[in-house]
Amino acid sequence: MAQDQTFFKSLRNLETSYRNIRILSIIIITACVMMTIGSLVFAYKVDSDADSRVYVVEQGKTLIAALRKDVRENRPVEARDHIRRFHELFFTLDPDGNSIEEHIREALPYGDESIQRLYLDTKEKGYYNNLIQAAASQEIQVDSIRLDLNQYPYRFRSFARQQIIRLTKVTTRRLITDGYLRNVSRSEVNPHGFLIEQLDIVDNSDIEERLRR
Repeated sequence: MAQDQTFFKSLRNLETSYRNIRILSIIIITACVMMTIGSLVFAYKVDSDADSRVYVVEQGKTLIAALRKDVRENRPVEARDHIRRFHELFFTLDPDGNSIEEHIREALPYGDESIQRLYLDTKEKGYYNNLIQAAASQEIQVDSIRLDLNQYPYRFRSFARQQIIRLTKVTTRRLITDGYLRNVSRSEVNPHGFLIEQLDIVDNSDIEERLRR
């Protein structure tokens, strides 16, 4: 009789242990499922946030994260920076052949064949060689850019000043350019996603000439 009671008691203990193990297993499985679902939801949210952002380039250097819904508002900023950066690359020159070629090489992807023609015409006239021989440098300051976003391609007009710095004098010139902007894919050499078309120099007349101190 005592053996039977011990046997049934052992069975009850086994049943209780099995029930506890089953409950614990259910809790662990439920927790794992909830963690998996939470991880998937978090990953989806992060991926959605990443997809909803683009990068706006400002002053040729800074990357600003922006929501896609704000891209339309940021495009004028990028357009003006594209134009400004092109002018800085193309018209900033030092009396060094390698430096000039490097600047031109960086500037060419910003526009179409009109920029290539302008470079070849300027080179053919001996302008770059004259700068090198005279140990002169050229700097540019873009003052303002007019941009018409009501038509496409977008028409622009840039107003800038050039300074040609020679050994004994400094010549300041007016530089007004016209052209159009077309949307293209972004790339490492064209981070803004614009292409300058039909670039034309409207005015490049002298403003003043002064002796260097």
